[in-house]
Amino acid sequence: MSQKTLHDLHRPLGSTGLLVSPLGLGTVKLGRDQGVKYPSGFQIPDDTDARLLLDLAQELGINLIDTAPAYGRSEERLGPLLRGQRDRWVIVSKVGEEFADGLSHHDFSATHTRRSVERSLTRLETDRIDLVLVHSDGNDLAVLREHEVYETLAALKAEGKIGAYGFSGKTVEGGLLALERGDCAMVTYNLNEQGERPVLDYALQHGKGIVLKKALASGHVCLEPGVDPVRASFELAFAHPAVASAIVGTINPLHLSHNVATAADVIRALRAG
Repeated sequence: MSQKTLHDLHRPLGSTGLLVSPLGLGTVKLGRDQGVKYPSGFQIPDDTDARLLLDLAQELGINLIDTAPAYGRSEERLGPLLRGQRDRWVIVSKVGEEFADGLSHHDFSATHTRRSVERSLTRLETDRIDLVLVHSDGNDLAVLREHEVYETLAALKAEGKIGAYGFSGKTVEGGLLALERGDCAMVTYNLNEQGERPVLDYALQHGKGIVLKKALASGHVCLEPGVDPVRASFELAFAHPAVASAIVGTINPLHLSHNVATAADVIRALRAG
């Protein structure tokens, strides 16, 4: 395999039994262009461009795809786009946040959680979602302690509708409780924000999965001249052995190829070092 792909760099996601590529493809830009925090505007790609992007991701060794009901039409577009290749992908989706008419709202009830997962299964045209994360509103401990979302996900896992479950939160306390009771946490960890590092440390000690969001600070990383922000970001991310994968949300094929080549170089250098 080429040195510049991730095919031979897949790693376990905690104790879930899933093997994931070190970079995952985030798909918010396939379905939503309102209320997103990127430094420049973008156009949602049509089906032809979206299919080319997914094909390229696969060629580059990416097998993890990240979506959510809050990503507009992302799930319902991915269903047809991934037809006939479901077994090649590890699909991550979410529950808890809905996006409609330009606004987000949250619902962590048992009824909504189950309905949301059933709807995602239909949209994604699959009978099983590999990992479902709770899309927190920031009140992480309240979401976990006062609502039935985690218990409902545990039941859906027992029924075989989801493979694993976890939490995409915003606090250390939430991340730790989520890992204590679940399989995986999605955390923010980048050159600008490293406050959630204790969650990574806990995951490493307890065999739990970690997926990074905003590893490139949603495109906002700024460093002194001459320093490649992508390389520096990946050096930080992959230096922590708990990190299984980092989600990148680009729809630009050149950016995706550059990200993969850089991540492959960084991971091989860390292994050799």
